[in-house]
Amino acid sequence: MRRAFEHIPVSQSDTSEVRGTVTLAFADRHRRRIRLFDDAGDAFLLDLAHAVRLGDGDRLRLVDGGVIVVRAADENVLTITCSGPIATAKMAWHIGNRHTPLQVLDDGRLRIINDHVLRDMVIGLGGVVDAEIAPFDPLNGAYHGLGGGHGHSHGNDHFADQSHGPDHAHDDDHDHSHPHAHAAGEPHDH
Repeated sequence: MRRAFEHIPVSQSDTSEVRGTVTLAFADRHRRRIRLFDDAGDAFLLDLAHAVRLGDGDRLRLVDGGVIVVRAADENVLTITCSGPIATAKMAWHIGNRHTPLQVLDDGRLRIINDHVLRDMVIGLGGVVDAEIAPFDPLNGAYHGLGGGHGHSHGNDHFADQSHGPDHAHDDDHDHSHPHAHAAGEPHDH
C-alpha cells in the first residue's frame, strides 16, 4: 500500500509529481495515521509524525515519490455577509468566542459549518446568511503549531471527534489534548 509520510502546506512550494487527490470533509482533515482512499478509489496510508489539520491544496508526500493533493469536500455551510468591515470583524469575534472554526473568503465574507443555533445568532447580530453547499477550509488557530504556552492546546481541532464515513478506517492517533470540556457553541473565558 502507498504510504504518505510528510505534510506539505499549500503555502510551501513543491514541484513533486501529483499522483492523485483526496477529497475530505473538514471533520476528516485533522489526522496523523489512517487508511484513506484517494479520489480514484486507491488506498493509501496517511502516516505522519504528529496530527495535522490538512488544508485545501496541501500535499502529502509519498514514500515512493510524488504527492497526493488534499481537497476540501463540499459541505453544508453558512456564508455570512455583514454590512461592512467593522460589522464583519465583530461577527468574526462572536463566532470565534464560541470556538467555532471560521473561514474568511477572499471577498471578505465569512463561512462556518451549517448550525441552526449559530445561524440564529448571526441573523440576530445583523448578518445575512446564505445556506450553501461549498468547500470549507477554515483558518488555523493563532496558536496552531506553536507547541504550547497557552492553557488551551490550539494545535488540535475542536471538531476532530465527529464520526467518519464508512470508507474510513479507525484513526488511532487523534490529538485529544483539549484540557477542559465545554458544550459546542458555548463561550468561555481563559
